[in-house]
Amino acid sequence: MTSRMADESGPAIEARGLTKRYGNRAAVDGVDFRIERGEFFGFLGPNGAGKSTTMRMIYRATPVDDGVLRVLGHEAIPQNDRAIKSRLGVVPQEYNLDERMTAREILEVFSRFYGLRGEARRTRISELLDFAELEDRKTSPVAELSGGLKRRVQIARGLLGVPDVLVLDEPTTGLDPRARRALWDKLIALGDRGTTIVLTTHYMDEAEKLCDRLVVMDEGKIVAEGTPAGLIADNVPPQVLEIVVPEAAERRRLHEHFGPVALARVELADRLLFYGTDGEALLRRLFELRDGTDARVRAANLEDVFLSLTGHGLS
Repeated sequence: MTSRMADESGPAIEARGLTKRYGNRAAVDGVDFRIERGEFFGFLGPNGAGKSTTMRMIYRATPVDDGVLRVLGHEAIPQNDRAIKSRLGVVPQEYNLDERMTAREILEVFSRFYGLRGEARRTRISELLDFAELEDRKTSPVAELSGGLKRRVQIARGLLGVPDVLVLDEPTTGLDPRARRALWDKLIALGDRGTTIVLTTHYMDEAEKLCDRLVVMDEGKIVAEGTPAGLIADNVPPQVLEIVVPEAAERRRLHEHFGPVALARVELADRLLFYGTDGEALLRRLFELRDGTDARVRAANLEDVFLSLTGHGLS
């Protein structure tokens, strides 16, 4: 029988050759990663990359088919599921709140699963309502809350048991930009308190803003790993000239024109991206050929890294 003893000295989560198959398709294809305790770690990639399947294996909603996964020192096998789940907070991608209940009622119901009673229960619920800035809406039915506030209720629910690791699967999908940034502030505050946070996202700005380190996933594989700044510096030139060019013939003409000066280039459906160390020089090169073009110079970002590594975008 496998021992349930955990190694508390190691990383928060570690995977070696982690694999999950559905029929003949490997949704997660032999990936390796290591998440340190207290780290804000991200999985960046498009829908279908294998991020959510990886998360489901971590929080024990999906069994591991092959490889080794350890969560908080426990091997991720059925005998250890209870020990792992008791120390995780989970905010799944799917929306799963009972809209007839209030935020306070939801926290009261779920607090029982963590053995919270009496004054300890009241104190913890009050702390979480305050943290999530839900105090003034605690008696409103969830159906009346905005998308951002509903997500905050889910996060507060995931924090009831004071988890060692908080797992968030695409937490800001469907939120407007203001609600997304408000939620980012809450997650940054949690990270500052020392909570290990594991995030999946297909938003490159979210990954850049929040993550200490991240892996880039595509088609079930990890294609790169590092800090956001390190991944950008290692994989793409620092400046990008982005030109909107719907016409294929004009894109070909611009490709030829930029040949001598661009260090790299990417062609998308309606845009051309030219990379270099001097964005203004790229822009001047463009104006030698045409003026009045819909174009901008910007710093390289994680989407450029993804394009460089995979040949397609994050959406």
